[in-house]
Amino acid sequence: MQKQSGWKQKSKEDIQKIFRFCEEYKTFLDRSKTEREAARYIRDHLAKNGFSEDHSGEKVFRVNKGKEVIAFHRGEKDPADGLRIIVAHIDAPRLDLKQDPIYEDVDLALLRTHYYGGIKKYQWVAIPLALHGVVVRADGTVVEITIGESDDEPVFLIDDLLPHLSRKTQDEKKLSEAIEGEKLIVLFGNIPLVGREKDAVKQFALHILKDRYMISEDDLISAELEIVPAFKARDVGIDRSMIGAYGQDDRASAFTLLKAICGDETPQRPCLAIFTDKEEIGSEGNTSMRSSFLQLFVYDVLQGMGIKADEAAIRKALFNSKALSADVNGAVNPAFQDVHEKQNACYLGRGVCISKFTGHLGKTGASDANAEYVGEIRRLFDRAGVIWQTGEMGKIDEGGGGTVAKFLAAYGMDIIDCGAPLLTMHSPYEISSKIDIYETYRAFQVFFRS
Repeated sequence: MQKQSGWKQKSKEDIQKIFRFCEEYKTFLDRSKTEREAARYIRDHLAKNGFSEDHSGEKVFRVNKGKEVIAFHRGEKDPADGLRIIVAHIDAPRLDLKQDPIYEDVDLALLRTHYYGGIKKYQWVAIPLALHGVVVRADGTVVEITIGESDDEPVFLIDDLLPHLSRKTQDEKKLSEAIEGEKLIVLFGNIPLVGREKDAVKQFALHILKDRYMISEDDLISAELEIVPAFKARDVGIDRSMIGAYGQDDRASAFTLLKAICGDETPQRPCLAIFTDKEEIGSEGNTSMRSSFLQLFVYDVLQGMGIKADEAAIRKALFNSKALSADVNGAVNPAFQDVHEKQNACYLGRGVCISKFTGHLGKTGASDANAEYVGEIRRLFDRAGVIWQTGEMGKIDEGGGGTVAKFLAAYGMDIIDCGAPLLTMHSPYEISSKIDIYETYRAFQVFFRS
């Protein structure tokens, strides 16, 4: 366990290697701002590295409804003796457009949103935003939309109240109440359609959608359109040691997991990489860790290996498995250190963080790893020279958070949370340390080889 900066242990050659690795990570972040985009990137990368949808193959993957991916690398040992499983989530806090989003007021075309996941609403006003997602037309055809990422494209914005007029409306309220959910309204247009009197600005915006994308207002009912920050992933700090980007919770884990499962070596035990959706809203829904997708995938893989895949065989394989819940943790904030119990907190730059438990209050909602498994992970990382630390999410009764660990623990397998520390977590621009991202990758790689 590290009690000092991990950078002190790295040579110049090591640091160059870490920086090269993180250039690819930044590309992943820019191309994966929604769960659909992340799933597509993961699918394509797996295919380039020898994975296929043929369940009788050595390397197998499957995509669930375009939002969730599972990849399997057949090992040398019998799956009945257990798999090595790592799970990360690919959704992130954001704003979703409502099903009937567009309207006009004060000569502006506007879009109504509903926030997704745990956000501080005030952080989403007065910043450049992009529109990503899919629209399913009345005839069933699907249109993909991305607006606001290229330099020659417009961005969007949620207006904030000027300080000259905000004293009673905002300044005297609690911070959590200063921006209401229903006021997260996106500026969409300002030019009226010639010849129209009623809702002319709205009609011109709809005219553009029709002209460029063949989308009608009714088609927005069957759409999944997300408002995300238009920021690019950038180096942070004079030494370029950190990365600022949207969605690093939990795509920091997803990218490092993807690189680890694509290793060339044949593992001793069968390895399973799960890239799941809906973690930020409690893992609800048919693309989440609570769905039956994992069991169906394991069934198909066992069948492809010529193993009788009845319920008992699947349960036995999962019960005997060992797993990591790959999720980030909150690093000690330099300006708000009092919310952390610093002796048991994680720090930026000290390597991958393992968390014995998550949850809130009296460990409610947590998966609490047993001491034997913590010891096993310690020995594994120490033998491989992985730079690691421990951490919990803030002081007792200060707050807390949950992961998908408890849903895999329900199968009886050993599991512990493991991931990179972040600053400004759940904000539109989260901060990671490059060394922590790289050590997370090394930790996952070592775990798959165990």
